[in-house]
Amino acid sequence: MLFPTLAFAIFFMLVFALAWAFASRATSRKALLLGASYFFYGWWDWRFTALLAGSSAFNYLGGALLGKTKDENARFWIVAGAVGVNLAALGFFKYYDFFLNSLTDLLLRLGLQRDMPFLEIILPIGISFFTFQGISYVVDIYRNRMKPVSSPLDLFLYISFFPQLVAGPIVRGSDFLPQLSKPPQLTRIAAVYGFLLIMAGMLKKTVVAHYLAVDLVDPAFDNPSSASSVDLAAAHYAYAVQVYCDFSGYSDIAIGVAALLGLRFKKNFDRPLAATSLQQLWQRWHISLSTWLRDYLYRALRGDKHKTEWHMHRSTLMTMLLGGLWHGANWTFVVWGSILGFALVIERVVKSRYAQWRAQSASSVAGGSNPVLLLSFAVMGWFVTFHVFTLAGVFFRSPDIHVAFSYFEQMFSLSGGVQLFTPFLLLLTAGAVGMQFLPGNMLEKTAEKLRAAPAMALGVLFGGGLLLIKFIGPEGIAPFVYFQF
Repeated sequence: MLFPTLAFAIFFMLVFALAWAFASRATSRKALLLGASYFFYGWWDWRFTALLAGSSAFNYLGGALLGKTKDENARFWIVAGAVGVNLAALGFFKYYDFFLNSLTDLLLRLGLQRDMPFLEIILPIGISFFTFQGISYVVDIYRNRMKPVSSPLDLFLYISFFPQLVAGPIVRGSDFLPQLSKPPQLTRIAAVYGFLLIMAGMLKKTVVAHYLAVDLVDPAFDNPSSASSVDLAAAHYAYAVQVYCDFSGYSDIAIGVAALLGLRFKKNFDRPLAATSLQQLWQRWHISLSTWLRDYLYRALRGDKHKTEWHMHRSTLMTMLLGGLWHGANWTFVVWGSILGFALVIERVVKSRYAQWRAQSASSVAGGSNPVLLLSFAVMGWFVTFHVFTLAGVFFRSPDIHVAFSYFEQMFSLSGGVQLFTPFLLLLTAGAVGMQFLPGNMLEKTAEKLRAAPAMALGVLFGGGLLLIKFIGPEGIAPFVYFQF
């Protein structure tokens, strides 16, 4: 069930009405939301609801066992086992065929052909997201950052809550679960903010991302050898905008839907394409995943005892490499993660050396506060960051390594002509990037200004806005990019 569809609109209106009808009956309300979440997930393929329930039950038992165990050595093995089982399930569904294919290719090159046990495995939608939530739950209990829930209902709802179930954001149990113990409230400003988020998400997804994907990005990447250099250069910029609008649009809708049900999610994107460094970009892009990788992978790889510069660089490279592989079972994602990992290390080294030089240079102290110089550094930082990110994105979008290299070869061949790129697509791409430089709290301020408007006027505003978005958008709804992860 896709968000921008009539089926979801009917589904959500029913859930919204029933959820607030049971607002004073906490257990019934949670049971209703849980049932709605499983219906939402089962709409795609009901068979995988068993996997979702199994993951929830396993992590509930793991958390309960951690809560009852006092011996630290035993607790370590419990959390290690819980994380291992979660990753094993994710690895089987997501990477089984990838590793077998890679092993088969390697054996063929060595002249050791073997019959491999290939299976036709369907990737359960959203498995990466609800697996990561399960891992964060048991690890946070192990680290004494939260206590295990007493009711399985709470944990099952946390893992499966439908707004964020299939494509995030990755919500932490420490943020979500305490909200279930409080009476739900829907303030006027929260309702207005939720509707604004939904409208913004719909505009990003159904208009900007859809037009860029269908008219430029997909044709260019499907057959790069037949496109001109201008089209390919434009398409690699447009793809960064498409992914941003597609995924941040989904996140906006998810956060807005949750807000209308009285639950608060943290912001998942914060103008990442305006970042002036790669570190800043990852602090603003898919924030729930970036912080998850930082807290549960990077810090584990770095360790507490070894915090030298070398260990930090090694941990950064490994985190980005595994983060790339998380996105899909394809060598293109490994290359993408490696490129950005090395770029982050280089950026960190350059910044460290520059800071040392400034500390040692008396003349740089005066120049360091020069506004023109600071602006120049910011512009240069944005330019480099933006292009490293967009060029690496060619590997992210390409179906295989060969197509990615063909794309670069054709893009830098300086072949003439423009077949795909139009002024309208230029306006969408440049406009979306330009919007990144506006203040990040514009929706919040708009919601504050609209809170006092009459309910009828708000209804006309939001209803008319959604109809306008539907009118200017193309026919059909393309699947969200992050559904495949």
